[in-house]
Amino acid sequence: MQHTPQGAQAPAPEAATPTAATPAGRSGIRRAFFASLTGTALEWYDFAVYSAAAALVFGDLFFPSEDAFTGTLLAFSTYAVGYLSRPLGGFVFGRLGDVIGRKKVLIATLVLIGVATFLIGLLPSYATVGVAAPIALVLLRFAQGVGVGGEWGGAVLLSSEFGDPRKRGFYASAAQVGPPAGNLLANGVLAALGALLTEDQFMSWGWRVAFLLSGALVAFGLWIRAKLEETPVFKAMEAEKSRPEAPIREVFMTQRRALIAAMLARVGPDVLYAMFTVFVLTYATQELGMSRGSALTAVLIGSSLQVFLIPLAGALSDRVNRRLLYGCSAAAAGVWPFVFFLIADGGSWLPLALGVVVGLALHSLMYGPQAAFVAEQFSPRLRYTGSSLAYTLAGIIGGAVAPLLFTALLGTFNSWVPLALYLAVAAAVTIVGLSLGRDADHAEEEDALLVGTAAGTDAP
Repeated sequence: MQHTPQGAQAPAPEAATPTAATPAGRSGIRRAFFASLTGTALEWYDFAVYSAAAALVFGDLFFPSEDAFTGTLLAFSTYAVGYLSRPLGGFVFGRLGDVIGRKKVLIATLVLIGVATFLIGLLPSYATVGVAAPIALVLLRFAQGVGVGGEWGGAVLLSSEFGDPRKRGFYASAAQVGPPAGNLLANGVLAALGALLTEDQFMSWGWRVAFLLSGALVAFGLWIRAKLEETPVFKAMEAEKSRPEAPIREVFMTQRRALIAAMLARVGPDVLYAMFTVFVLTYATQELGMSRGSALTAVLIGSSLQVFLIPLAGALSDRVNRRLLYGCSAAAAGVWPFVFFLIADGGSWLPLALGVVVGLALHSLMYGPQAAFVAEQFSPRLRYTGSSLAYTLAGIIGGAVAPLLFTALLGTFNSWVPLALYLAVAAAVTIVGLSLGRDADHAEEEDALLVGTAAGTDAP
């Protein structure tokens, strides 16, 4: 097998490249792309509506305190639980994805997170049942995190393993569009409810509507995913009887550098996203004196642009060196927060919105290529496990603690400078991870896909 030198894209082999003419077909590739995008968007709707509610509602309803800062801090601690529980989902569902298949696992994760989110919408508040309310909230948030932890790796493979490996940046970006699309939908629903209802109505029952909607959304996602076939690469593993018996152990034993590289590469984007979609709501309302609707509108605009920028960035990474694009974007993301806080401190909405849009655009330039970069660090037979572990373990040191640290740093120093420095360090960690990683080995990719499509043809 031909291997790619570090720092260079793989040259094109002479053999024919799998295309839409293979058994997966154009319709199969389109269905997989759409199923990956919609399923992940629905799961991230559930996750994002919780994040927004933690910033705007949960502090008062589930963690009442005379100090608004303390209530917000406690609400963000439950936000972190959703990240801390992701590794469990990565370990359990990542392993199953390499053993029993991508499709079955993705249906299970969708059901888990959808049910948990629906039940949050039915929870009584602290004023009604006391301490049982925040306990139940934490448990359901834990279940959400487990579901998301098992979802991402499979969603990436669902779309990318049906398509041409030379276009993996674009195909894998389907899963990456899920978070901003889900965030857009979640904040849009919350913004609409906030506009239609009074403050008392929203705090009393309006916020619950956004959570209860997840029931209908999950039913739609299940309908989409149930119609899919298994990916060609997993069919190849079945045909060759090469499915791993202990994929977690194999990843830790044989692919440690790949795991570390993929984990570190994710830290900067996670922290940046937490700033410009979660903490910015608290900063705008509590520090700058803006209304909740104004802050949500800024995030909605940035998220809308991400839906288009992420696949464009993924496609661009197929044409240029993926790691170089990712690294340059990380460097810019480390500088931008210093500019953002300077222009936003005046308290005007337009500079805040501009800062959020640019921040999320830089996130898109990293996030678009990210799925392909992470998947390409691991061999095909360990890809679901390796990608899931990298995704979930990175979340602990990245997105899980970011809103908590932002809140604690601001409360301690009463200055935005420590927040900007924290974001700069996170970006530097990402650059280190990229330097440890490898570029795509297209020979390995095409071998796996060719065998997979042949297996699909021979299957009864």
